[in-house]
Amino acid sequence: MQNQVKAALTPDKRLPWNKGKLTGAKPPLRPKHVWSIRTKLQIEGRTRDLAMFNLAIDSKLRGCDVVAIRVEDVAGGGYTADRATVRQKKTGRAVRFELSEQTRQAVDDYLKAANKKPGDFLFTGPRGPDRNMTTRQYARLVSDWIGSVGLDPRLFGTHSLRRTKATLIYRRTGNLRAVQLLLGHTKIESTVRYLGIEVDDALGIAEQVDV
Repeated sequence: MQNQVKAALTPDKRLPWNKGKLTGAKPPLRPKHVWSIRTKLQIEGRTRDLAMFNLAIDSKLRGCDVVAIRVEDVAGGGYTADRATVRQKKTGRAVRFELSEQTRQAVDDYLKAANKKPGDFLFTGPRGPDRNMTTRQYARLVSDWIGSVGLDPRLFGTHSLRRTKATLIYRRTGNLRAVQLLLGHTKIESTVRYLGIEVDDALGIAEQVDV
């Protein structure tokens, strides 16, 4: 009884998880930001990070799926394929994605430098070569990449990388169904909300109207 009274009188000093953080949907990167990050990683010789960044952009995968990729998922024949298939952890659905030439080259360079073999996780962390990188470690890397080109890491996150190419595809083609398939969404309404299309389109229309 006394413990219950003390608990009621003692204020909860636990800080909310989002204290000091900016919450809400993270925006995609702009093409100039993508190229700035790529160039910086290349100059600094960060082979693993360049491969991971390029693969995250092309694959449009969630962070939990990026870190779970194994060598055979993208390079089953010894060299990186131009297309790959990964089963999403969240939905259990398989999603296919394309790998650009620069991404294939970056991944091949990393496979050679890291001496990766089929069965290995593509991206490992300090826990050992048989353990994949954690999503938290991946998020820290993304913050580092973002901050290195002068952007505010609080405004962007791992979903910024997932959104980047999907958003560009929609803006250039208007093909929402294609974007839905590429993101692996089960409902097209999810894609609309994810990309914030309704808001963007409404603002675009408004900008064309003068009063």
